[in-house]
Amino acid sequence: MSLSPQFSEALHFAADLHANQYRKGAKIPYVSHLLAVTSLVLEYGGSETQAIAAVLHDAVEDQGGEPVARLIRERYGDQVAELVLACTDTDETPKPPWKARKVAYIDHLQHAPDEALLIIGADKLHNARAVLQDYRRSGAAIWSRFGGGRDGVVWYLREVTAAMAPRLLPTLLAELEETINDLARLIQEQEGVTV
Repeated sequence: MSLSPQFSEALHFAADLHANQYRKGAKIPYVSHLLAVTSLVLEYGGSETQAIAAVLHDAVEDQGGEPVARLIRERYGDQVAELVLACTDTDETPKPPWKARKVAYIDHLQHAPDEALLIIGADKLHNARAVLQDYRRSGAAIWSRFGGGRDGVVWYLREVTAAMAPRLLPTLLAELEETINDLARLIQEQEGVTV
């Protein structure tokens, strides 16, 4: 599959939207996450539409809510906009409380389009990998970055994975579960806590 100029334009648009955003607790430009998720979507056989939605998957949530959703719909069409909205846990500012927002998102996954689950699975896999890598480097100090703390991060990753499991690609599901289990084992070794 070759990617069209629309994909290239979406990359530029996403890079501009997230230009001043960084990964939690790091000096890593946020666009690195968007590129990683998009890469996973393509590696797991996603379409160009899914790849465009992947590069834009956090735009509504983090960069302007409903006005950005309208702009995505105008530029990239209804299908991309719907996929991005399926990936969005809230478009409200300020965001609702962490736990309530995550529970609502997990419930939402039951009705999310199948095409969105590839993007969401890739997003959660990259997030889980990043948490595992940061934990290996910095230890328990990383938990202060997250609204749910250590237990909330692991709980959320497990619950999202379980909600997607019946409809997620088996290979992506296996990699996601393995990464979460690696994180839980490392926490047990380092902190003596079972999560």
